[in-house]
This record gives sequence, C-alpha cells and structure tokens, in this order.
Amino acid sequence: MRTMKYFQGIVALVFALMLPVQSSARGYQQRGDVEVDIISDRRGTLQRFDALSGRGDAERSYVIARNAERYRIRVSNRSNERVGVVLAVDGRNIISGRKSYLQSQERMYILGPHETQEYGGWRTGRNQTNRFYFTGMSDSYSAAWGDTTAMGVVAVAVFREQHQQMYGKGKRNKNSAKFQAKRGQPGTGFGENEWSPAREVHFVAQKHPVEKKFIKYEWRSTLCRRGIMQCSPDGDQNRFWPHARRNNGYAPPPPSWSFQLNF
Repeated sequence: MRTMKYFQGIVALVFALMLPVQSSARGYQQRGDVEVDIISDRRGTLQRFDALSGRGDAERSYVIARNAERYRIRVSNRSNERVGVVLAVDGRNIISGRKSYLQSQERMYILGPHETQEYGGWRTGRNQTNRFYFTGMSDSYSAAWGDTTAMGVVAVAVFREQHQQMYGKGKRNKNSAKFQAKRGQPGTGFGENEWSPAREVHFVAQKHPVEKKFIKYEWRSTLCRRGIMQCSPDGDQNRFWPHARRNNGYAPPPPSWSFQLNF
C-alpha cells in the first residue's frame, strides 16, 4: 500500500490541484511572474494596500479581515514554465501543517504554465481540506500549536524547477518554545471539511525562491489606526456604500420615535 510521506531532502513529491479556475487580480499592481490574491467567499477579491516597507526583496501588502469570514488564496502563474509554490498561513505550511520557513524542501503546490489555482484550506488528506476563516488569535490553527510568531500573514515563496537531480541534507529548524501573547491580532482558523481532490507529481525545486510575497491581513480598525487606509472620523464606511442596515425594504422609524398610528 502506497503511503504519503514528508521528504526532508530537496527531491520531494508535491501536490498539484486537479481543477484549475479562471480569475485574475485587479487594482493592486503586482510584480513578478506569479500573482497572489486573497478571495473572500462574501466580498470576492480583497482590495490590497501597499505596505510601503521599503524592502525590495519581497512584495508586501495588506488586506482587511472580517471575523468568521471564509477565504481562499488564489495563485496565478503567468510564466511559460512550471513553478512550485510554498504557501504558509500564520507561519504554518498549508499542506503539512508544519512550521514553515518557505524553503525548497517543504511540501508545495505545483502550477503549470499560465495556470491559476485556488487554495481554500489546510490540507488534511489527498482529497480533503479544512477551510480557512478569519478569527481571533486564540481560535487560530497556529495558536493551537503554540506558534504565534507569524500571525496574520499569508506567505508565498515561488520556486523554479531544476532539471538536474541534486540531493542534500535538509537543515532542521528549531521550534520556538516561547508562546508570545498577541491579543487582538487576527488569525486563521481550522474550519469545516471540504472535498478537494489532488494528485502527487514529481518536481525538483531549485534551492532558493525567485519570488516572495507577503499579505498581512488585519482588522479594519487596525489599518485605520495605522494610516494604511483612509477612514472616516467615526471609522465607519461611506453611507452610500453597501452593507447598510436593511429593514425589509422600508424606512424604519427614527430611534426616538414612539408615536403609534391608529386605524
């Protein structure tokens, strides 16, 4: 009976989702051959805000998280060759669940030339995942493992394929034993089970990634306070924007109104 195994060496069996989806990012100017977006089940593609970190080694941006909202990570390969992508949420590899360092020996997804895929949860088996959802830190998957060192970050490392076979001993990274309390930060939970067929393919990754992308999701109030996005003085949305309260399609009485009509 064939079993699935986590490989520590550079040569590894990796996952490739079977069903591609078509979608493209809009609004935020992304760099490189691989595009990454966060897709909310309710809001669609989340608007991106530049992190303005001043560091050129990776692409960094913010999105707004809403509590209990399910989301997916959409990755699009715009190049003419296969690439491997290591994806980590809150510092944990979304396939293996292990602490991630975005290294080539980790489990990764494979995208064919000009292929787009969406990844909606922690992979718990060959054909199943458990959904991602925004939540408080204490309810997050990473905090359940005592790891809060990368809370609220979706990290993607892109690797090109190498054609000569190389072997090497993977460097083991020590887990931090210290749990740092970070109250108020968002995290990603371990949600409901979902059917998600996948197959294993052979892919030999180059040692170093060619691209790194980090998307920090935060509560809206935090982004307003930090000046990442423009907000009204009361911290609420424009009054003509969606999400206004509804009252079955009719105008509600004012809060202080108590007059009763008699017919």
